[in-house]
Amino acid sequence: MTAKKIDGRAMAKEVREEVKVSVAKRIAAGKPKPGLATVLVGSDPASEVYVGMKKRMCENLGMNSFAHTLEADASQEEVEALVSKLNADPAVNGILVQLPLPDHLDEEKILQAVDITKDIDGFHPINIGRLAQKGRESLFVPCTPNGCLVMLDKSGVDLEGANAVVLGRSNIVGMPMALLLVKRNATVTICHSRTKNLKEICAEADILIAAVGREEIVKKDWVKPGAVVIDVGTHRIDDETKEKGYYLTGDVAYEEVSEVAGAVSPSPGGVGPMTIAMLMRNTLRAAEIQDPM
Repeated sequence: MTAKKIDGRAMAKEVREEVKVSVAKRIAAGKPKPGLATVLVGSDPASEVYVGMKKRMCENLGMNSFAHTLEADASQEEVEALVSKLNADPAVNGILVQLPLPDHLDEEKILQAVDITKDIDGFHPINIGRLAQKGRESLFVPCTPNGCLVMLDKSGVDLEGANAVVLGRSNIVGMPMALLLVKRNATVTICHSRTKNLKEICAEADILIAAVGREEIVKKDWVKPGAVVIDVGTHRIDDETKEKGYYLTGDVAYEEVSEVAGAVSPSPGGVGPMTIAMLMRNTLRAAEIQDPM
């Protein structure tokens, strides 16, 4: 068996084009451009790259982008004051606090300070709480798990009654991913580092979401023949034989898993592009909530 490639880049392009068309319609109707504000504390190189990527994406889709950078030793009061200022700014529809924050800051308090109608990351406790409740809907869903869900839908995967395993329990991916799958009537098992018989549990899954943060932990004997595998992980591996001196891989051993899976997303080229696309869609949604057509 050769697995179908779940092409996150192509799917993300479709989402971006939909957003671009909707943004153009809003502007043509006399509405202001949707605006995304990023808050970066410190100078983490990876975070700087992500923020720059989001800025360029906003420009490509006709949206405004406002980048705010604070020193690494910024106080809790300074960060919360900036968030409050952005909450009050009508040009800012979405606020993204780039994680992780420096250790001396209270991440939960800062995320709670974001106006729920501008919480495009979907990390506000109220949004997460609604996600966990039957019959309730969040204003925004975290971008990475929502991107995974869209990838499954666009691949024609039937979630109803499916046996889904989420490998990883982070607040950013694993836990909200499990909640989204439950809302779609899948039967969900959450696995983590202390799960007994981990490989055997994963091998029973119809749908396997790998978000544990360990390079190529998922081998082909972890995968049920014909299963759908979504790889959330991204790891940089030093390799002097490569032109760049390194290569990127995911939580899934892509080549060997492709021998048994029915469909699998690559990393890079899978979930990463979808995450950025869903952030753009959430920014548009925030503008629509705050200033309907």
